[in-house]
Formats: sequence, structure tokens, C-alpha cells
Amino acid sequence: MLWTVLLALLLLLLLQTQLSVCLRELRTGASSSPVYSPSSASSSSSYNATQQRLPGAIIIGVRKGGTRALLEMLNLHPDVEVAKAEVHYFNVEEHYRRGLAWYRAQMPFTLPGQLTVEKTPGYFAAPQVPARVWDMNPAVRLLLIVRDPAERLVSDYTQVLHNRLTRHKPYQPLEELLLHKGHIDPGYKALQRSLYHQHLARWLEVFPREQIHVVDGDALIRDPFPELRKAERFLDLPPRINPSNFYYNTTKGFYCLLSAGHDKCLDESKGRPHAPLSTQALKKLCRYFRKPNKLFFEMVGRSFSWC
Repeated sequence: MLWTVLLALLLLLLLQTQLSVCLRELRTGASSSPVYSPSSASSSSSYNATQQRLPGAIIIGVRKGGTRALLEMLNLHPDVEVAKAEVHYFNVEEHYRRGLAWYRAQMPFTLPGQLTVEKTPGYFAAPQVPARVWDMNPAVRLLLIVRDPAERLVSDYTQVLHNRLTRHKPYQPLEELLLHKGHIDPGYKALQRSLYHQHLARWLEVFPREQIHVVDGDALIRDPFPELRKAERFLDLPPRINPSNFYYNTTKGFYCLLSAGHDKCLDESKGRPHAPLSTQALKKLCRYFRKPNKLFFEMVGRSFSWC
């Protein structure tokens, strides 16, 4: 009986010693290794993790100039991530009052070294926007895609007309809005948006010319690749977009995108038939735009084959 008690005491001492050793090792390991928590895990991986960043490039316009097509084509580049929706941060007071934290939250997640691109065509014609963009980032790169201003005007009207009809609301014919007593009405807003030289002048009061890249929207539709290669160079991106990324869709009548075996065409609103405009009214419109177009050509140092 005595031997049994002694043996039990000996085993108990051995177990206590072993337990002390284990506890000491656990304490030592805990002090030399970080304790896991969601916040520490997040901070430890933040250097390589994706983050929402302010845009390094913005497509500022023009409305109905091909901004969506340009954005989707730039998104083919592996070093580019784009904001999926128009943000309207700098031109809508309600949004601007929310501050840069709100603006950043609208951006896609990117890796270090990737370029964030946002597009809001309403920026170009809004007088308050250039200074606000400069305050956000004086080094931001700006892309301006333009097309024949007469065609842009008709496309602008067509979109508004479609939206009105969808909501079962009436809308005046284009010529009633465009002409007043047989002459071009300079107060028509769609006309004012096509006066590219007036809007660009405001941007050039804030940004140097070399910080604004002009994309030929008509050329982008005819043959996208050359315009995309120029945009890559302007954005200091390595050349990754290739002619094989585009194919002409004969049904839609414009180019679609091809990447990693998947194709993507712009939505049905792109390529929508234009509202009718008489030949006489179109001639008046083209004559009206001759001087504004010439001024714009002088500002950008190139000309375009517009009416």
C-alpha cells in the first residue's frame, strides 16, 4: 500500500514538472510570435494588398464623344483598373461636399503600381471642375476624347430623347431646339457642349497642355488600336494592348473587345440610330462650328476631319 502511494506521488511530480515546461515554452513562443487578430493581419498584409486609390488619370469628356468606349478599351491593360460608374464627384456639389474619402471609396481596388482611371464626361464643360481636380492632384493625367461636334450634338439630343421617351415624357424635335427663326440658337445646351475651345480654355488656365491628351473619337471607332497605343504612351504604361484585342462586329457596326478568350461589346445604347436632322439644318450647324473648331485645332496643335 505504501509503495502504491509513493509511486502515485512520483508520477504526480513528473506530470507537474512536464506541465511547467510546456507552460514555459508556450509563454516563450507567445512573446516571440505576433498574436493574430484581424487588425494585425490586415496591417501586416497591407503593403501588398489591394487598396482603393485616388485616380491617377481621369477621362474628363466629352459627353457623347466615346468616353465609355475609351474607358473599356483602357481596361484591357493589366496595369489599369477603372471605376465602373461615372462618379460626378467634381461637378456635383452634393458629392463634392462629401470629401476625398468618399471619392476614394468609389474607386476600384488596385495593387501597388496599377493605375486607377475614372471617367465622368460632365467634368469637361463644368467651370468649377479644373481647379478642383488640380487641388486633388496637380499631377493627374487628363484624357479628352472628342468627335465631330455636329455629330456629337445630334448624339447628345438622341440620348436625351431616348431617356424622355422611356419615361413616357414628350420632347421637342431637334430642329425646334437647335434653330430659332431659322438661325442656330446659341443658347441650346447641347450646342454649348460642342464648343470645345471654350471648355478647354478653362482647363488650360489650370493644367499645362502636355498634361491633357486628346483622343480622336472618330478614329477610335474606325480603328481603335492606334489611338490606344498613343494613350498607353501618354499614361506611361508598357504596351500591352494589341490589335488582337479588337474585332469588328458587323451586326453592331463597331468594334468589340476581346481579352483572355472573352469578348465584350458596348451596351445597346452605343451605336443607336441618330435622331433625324434635315440637310439644310446640318449645313447651318457645320457653318456655325467652323470658327470654334478652328480655334480648338489651334489650341491642341492638330486638326480633325470635321464638317
